[in-house]
Amino acid sequence: MNRMFVAVIPPESVIEDLDEFLSVRRDAASFRWSAPDQLHLTLAFAEHVPDRSLDDAIERLETAAGRRTPFELTITGGGAFPNVAEGKVLYAGVETDAAEELDRVAAGTRNALVKAGVEVDGGRFRPHLTVARTGTPVELSNWVRLLDAYRGPAWTVSSFALVHSRLGEGPRKRPVYEVIAEFPFG
Repeated sequence: MNRMFVAVIPPESVIEDLDEFLSVRRDAASFRWSAPDQLHLTLAFAEHVPDRSLDDAIERLETAAGRRTPFELTITGGGAFPNVAEGKVLYAGVETDAAEELDRVAAGTRNALVKAGVEVDGGRFRPHLTVARTGTPVELSNWVRLLDAYRGPAWTVSSFALVHSRLGEGPRKRPVYEVIAEFPFG
């Protein structure tokens, strides 16, 4: 069994910009901050991907990507899950003029996995990049306001990736992410 997710991975320059914005603020809270190389926009998450389903999933994801067209995306604003008053996850938001296309990309990846016999976790798609986890519920409204002041550079999303997530195998027990395959649009 493999723990995997399908994600849009921002280009290095976009991640560097967000990381620079956050780096001077990280010492103000003892959150578990996401490592810059782990920032991504999850489209679909599957806790258990059977080995027997992997080839079919890859084929179906390739087909799903082929049906999509590139679009512009910007990391901007922020929020907290489950809410700002009792947040456990602090995230950066995204903005696009192609919200319907982004929703179609997410739905297509979820459908591809399900048709390959993979159970997809999570509820409704809510586009975001997790920047920190708190462990216990924390009032995060000041942090959300801070992220609301952030607007990163726009970039063209033209692919998504299938990523294998190995929990606790990285430095300081962080997960290790390995891109299994990248799927270009069109």
